[in-house]
Amino acid sequence: MRTIEQLGEDLGGLAGRTVLVRSDLNVPLDGTTITDDGRVRASVPTIRALAEAGARVVVTAHLGRPKGEPDPRYSLAPVAERLGELLGRPVTFVEETVGERATTAVRAMADGDVVVLENLRFNAGETAKGDGERAEFARQLAGLADAFVSDGFGVVHRAQASVYDVARLLPHAAGGLVHAEVDVMRRLREDPQRPYVVILGGAKVSDKLGVIESLLSVADKLLVGGGMVFTFLRAQGHEVGTSLLEEDQVDTVRGYLETAAEKGVEIVLPVDVVVADAFSADARHEVVAADAIPADMMGLDIGPESEQLFTQALADARTVFWNGPMGAFEMAPFASGTKAVATALVDRTRDGAMTVVGGGDSAAAVRDLGFADDDFGHISTGGGASLEYLEGKELPGLAVLED
Repeated sequence: MRTIEQLGEDLGGLAGRTVLVRSDLNVPLDGTTITDDGRVRASVPTIRALAEAGARVVVTAHLGRPKGEPDPRYSLAPVAERLGELLGRPVTFVEETVGERATTAVRAMADGDVVVLENLRFNAGETAKGDGERAEFARQLAGLADAFVSDGFGVVHRAQASVYDVARLLPHAAGGLVHAEVDVMRRLREDPQRPYVVILGGAKVSDKLGVIESLLSVADKLLVGGGMVFTFLRAQGHEVGTSLLEEDQVDTVRGYLETAAEKGVEIVLPVDVVVADAFSADARHEVVAADAIPADMMGLDIGPESEQLFTQALADARTVFWNGPMGAFEMAPFASGTKAVATALVDRTRDGAMTVVGGGDSAAAVRDLGFADDDFGHISTGGGASLEYLEGKELPGLAVLED
């Protein structure tokens, strides 16, 4: 993949060139308030580098899941405002993605200016399944610019107009964020220092089937928490009460446990869990053994003995990849397990281990619990993209950048 510097050489310089940047600005909002600006901050270095090189930077991104038409709940306006604060320079927001207003705003740009276009997914062509509709939207986007920079790692596993089709129409490069993410993920997949420990949490086993199967050939230990652990416990024959359970995945998980035993991969499951009588912060809750969950209660976090068990399992790790919280961390009674794992990773980072927090809810969790980004070796901006890369899948948004 070309770098921005190489793209500049190909174009005879970036000054005066209009560069369309696909960023990942899909941040959580409370109304119009950004509750975690990590993805905005991660996008700044590439945008700043282009602007300082004299490029006219047109930023595109999506936010949420609007249904192919404008929806004010998902406007990028507050994100554009925050981007301007972080860049320390004015950022113009345009209330459409393609059309007369977008074209006029782009044509009015001076060297070094930054414009943010409205949410890509307000246009049905962005995510259209039909190649023709998607290609037409990509053609309109490409018509705004001289070159394209892909810097939204969180979307490179999607064959969408602004990720894939535009790159086929314009001279292109990968931004600094994408290069950094790919470098980290490649090391995890191909050359991890050992012992290599993977921590998986989150709600569903089905979201991680491929990556579990792949990691059983690479990792030394697999620590499992979050809602997905109850499918593992059921596969061992235990009662899981009203906990989140994917009954149709029990046999698959049982197969993973057998494969891990054959390959010598240690799968570490909780020995105790925090259960509650409702999914609520003020629900009645208690700690019970993992094999003694009451039939009328649900597991919402790993227990204190499991926290110690997981911390011990991480004690000698030289590489750690973590994707998915250990419990319902948004509610204080069920945040302790996630905080314990994060603390253990901070300790490993300080001891020189490579620690990677795999995007999505994991990144939100560590920030919500008061940890800083630099407490860890790397916080990925792409949960799904990270998992698919580690699974060994070809990611369309990366493949199209290879020349």
